[in-house]
Amino acid sequence: MSKTAIILTVLFLVLVPAQAVIFNNLILFNVALPLVFIYLIISLPVTLSTNWAVTIGFATGLAVDIFSDTPGMNALACTTLAFVRKPVYHLYMSYDDDLSGMRPSIATMGSEAYFKYMLTMVFIYCIMLFAIEAFQFFNFRLLLMRTVFSTIFTFIIIYAIDSLSIKRS
Repeated sequence: MSKTAIILTVLFLVLVPAQAVIFNNLILFNVALPLVFIYLIISLPVTLSTNWAVTIGFATGLAVDIFSDTPGMNALACTTLAFVRKPVYHLYMSYDDDLSGMRPSIATMGSEAYFKYMLTMVFIYCIMLFAIEAFQFFNFRLLLMRTVFSTIFTFIIIYAIDSLSIKRS
């Protein structure tokens, strides 16, 4: 088993139960929900094929749906997030860079590019999840508040997790 597969398996086994047990109960002001498990999809290697990324995204979302009793909402949003992963990555990084097995992180992309990449990915996920959950635009202000504040809350936690994983030289 490769190092990347082991890292992804450990992330799955840690983040999915942590989301179900801890982060689903950590709601700020009844609008901000941290969705930390999407760090697994955000940090998938760039060279991973879209088919594998979508499969991993669907399995991750389905596992969270099972633990959280949300009927398919996370599975759909995670599948969409995994599908747009490469185009969003290439918005902030050039196609000419050597991508052999590279996982997006602060260490590999730099702080500014990773900040934009991760913020975009978290925003896409939050807008998908809360639009599916509401399934209407009747209370647009609440939908907007939940999306923005959950994006900020999730971004801060994921950025902190990734900052801790930087190898000190």
